[in-house]
Parts: sequence; C-alpha cells; structure tokens
Amino acid sequence: MLAAHEIFGFMSPALATEIIQQVHASDREAYRGLMAAVAEARRVRPVFLERKPRADQHQAIIESLTRSRLEAMAITTLQSWLLKQQTALLTEFLDALQIKHDRGAVDELPKEMADERLQPAIEGLLAKHPHETVAVYLRAFNDLSQANWPNLAKLLEEDKRLQLGG
Repeated sequence: MLAAHEIFGFMSPALATEIIQQVHASDREAYRGLMAAVAEARRVRPVFLERKPRADQHQAIIESLTRSRLEAMAITTLQSWLLKQQTALLTEFLDALQIKHDRGAVDELPKEMADERLQPAIEGLLAKHPHETVAVYLRAFNDLSQANWPNLAKLLEEDKRLQLGG
C-alpha cells in the first residue's frame, strides 16, 4: 500500500505536472492552499514562491508533495484532481463494478470485489484512458480509501500496465 505522497513520488514527472497544472487552472483556492503549505514546509514566505515562474512553482509543489510532511495536501490534491478532472474514469469504473456513487464519490464500498467484475472493469479503463492515469486512480482507490481489496492490490503489483511512472 502506498501513501499519497508516495503515489506522487512514483508517478511520472509529466503526470505530476499535469495534475498541478489542472489544479491551478480549475481550482485557484486549492492551488493557493498548496502554495501556502509548500511555503510553510520550506520555511519561506508564500510571496517568495509566488514570484517564481509558474513552472518553478509547479516543480516546488510536486517536490514537496512527495514528502510525508505534506501527506494531507497530497491526499487532497489527488482527490480533487480525480473528482474534478477524471470524473469519467471514476464513474466508468464504479458503474462497471455496480457500485452506487454520486459522480464518482462513494459513501460506502463493498468489503471485497469479485474478480469477475474487477477484471473487466479495469480492462475497460485501460482501453479508454492513459495507463498511468488509471494506475494512479486505482492506487488511490485501493490504498487511500477503505477498499483495500486484496485482488486489486495483487493486480496493481503484478500488471505492468498498472505501474506508476510509465
């Protein structure tokens, strides 16, 4: 099981940058919160980071989100990105598993999921979405929620298409 900061650490720099760029574009309040948390973690004033070029700001955020100290911000960032930018992926997966949800948000997950439902649901995602995006979602789904399905954990470890950083 990976923590959110570890997911950020293992994902490709391109995907991490895409996530931060999308947060910046779609949720200014969340982006300001990230900047403030990074400034505090680096023991600098937020204005110091705000004056840097956007690419440097994003890089500082990504580097900081890979540290355990900003685990809460890493979780919030992943959740925000998934729910706001990857809604189609979430809803497709949950619909394929026949889990009730509200645009990808789930109140309660089943304790386990049959391979007969899980396998086709994952194959469907991999056919329509970038593999690394699917891998980040499934990692977050299994490792950061109450799911913890052993069969999903096994797939995440063994299936090369579900590896982070690719």
